[in-house]
Amino acid sequence: MSDPWSSASRREKEGIVRISIQFKDDVAIMSLSGKFLAGGDGPFLRQKVRDLAEAGTKRMVLDFSGVPYIDSTGLGFLVGSRVTAQNVGMSMVLAGVNPHVKRILDSVKLSQFFVMADNEAAALTRVKEIEPQKPPEPAKTAKSRKRAADADTTLPGTGES
Repeated sequence: MSDPWSSASRREKEGIVRISIQFKDDVAIMSLSGKFLAGGDGPFLRQKVRDLAEAGTKRMVLDFSGVPYIDSTGLGFLVGSRVTAQNVGMSMVLAGVNPHVKRILDSVKLSQFFVMADNEAAALTRVKEIEPQKPPEPAKTAKSRKRAADADTTLPGTGES
């Protein structure tokens, strides 16, 4: 008889997000399945997106066709993934988002920040149509802006303004 309070049986009852990553051409496809619940795998999945970005991935599809439910953990994963992708210039498309998950994204006004496709095949087409963006320039600090301004006002060869 299994212990109902063991970690494994608790995770089965609560649900767990399973992940698989494959590549088609130059596109990373991260397929997720299972309920996306608090205390789950959000941080692990965010790290996987970071790892793909650091490895130079420029196009990614997040396949949600196997995710029947999402809560704030999943929403945090999505937002964090989008920010990571944007910061490294990676194009990202969500695939197979079911109506329930789409309603949740709509209700918290997040849908507008994602490119979505009905299925993986459509997402592969969409992500290839989106040109990977150059990462944004790091924000300049007041000190670096002053140095740049000082450099701009110095007359060449004189050291004077």
